[in-house]
Amino acid sequence: MSGFKYVGQELELFANVHNWKSYWSARLKPFIAGDVVEAGAGLGANTPYLNRGGARSWVCLEPDPALVEELKHNVERTEPGCECEVACGTLESLAGREFDTIIYIDVLEHIEDDKGELQRAASRLRSGGRVIVLSPAHQFLFTEFDAAIGHYRRYNRASLKKLTPANLYLEEMWYLDSAGLLLSGANRFLLRQSMPTEAQLRVWDRWVVPVSRTLDRCWFGQVGKSIVGVWGKKG
Repeated sequence: MSGFKYVGQELELFANVHNWKSYWSARLKPFIAGDVVEAGAGLGANTPYLNRGGARSWVCLEPDPALVEELKHNVERTEPGCECEVACGTLESLAGREFDTIIYIDVLEHIEDDKGELQRAASRLRSGGRVIVLSPAHQFLFTEFDAAIGHYRRYNRASLKKLTPANLYLEEMWYLDSAGLLLSGANRFLLRQSMPTEAQLRVWDRWVVPVSRTLDRCWFGQVGKSIVGVWGKKG
């Protein structure tokens, strides 16, 4: 994996969207348990929101060696209770190991063979375990920004459900950030920006995400610019 290099430039830009990370991580935490792999951990910006000490073990897995060095540094700075192992590579690098939870946070859309990736995750999952995916939603919102940071696609319920491995069952699926969907639509059809500004992200995180927290409940998870899928493995 020494030749892998992440092409996106957005990780630091999105590292400080605290309301958004707090929101989706709170929705995912009930599904996280046991021995956990956070695949494509990047700079480790999501890890403190997810790893609150409830897991038995935590592996931050990142294929880009340059990001791994920053990841190690960031993990060392996290508060007690967030201790985790940092590994450079993919699931194939963790030969012979099985896990209870495998998480992909804004990662699966970067993988060309997404169906094969979930099949590999299923093969590393213990009985009763889960695979969790958070990804950008709706292909009609695909922009120059998606292309610039290495996205192959965005998902909807049908396309994400089609990835279900044969030995897993789809446990939950819902959309997040219904208010943000309007902003994404405006950018897609009006602004056509290739990268959001820090000021725009601050406005979205401070004012729009709290609105989505309320609206998403009203919409029962049927509307949003991000999508969550949770798969389980029968015991």
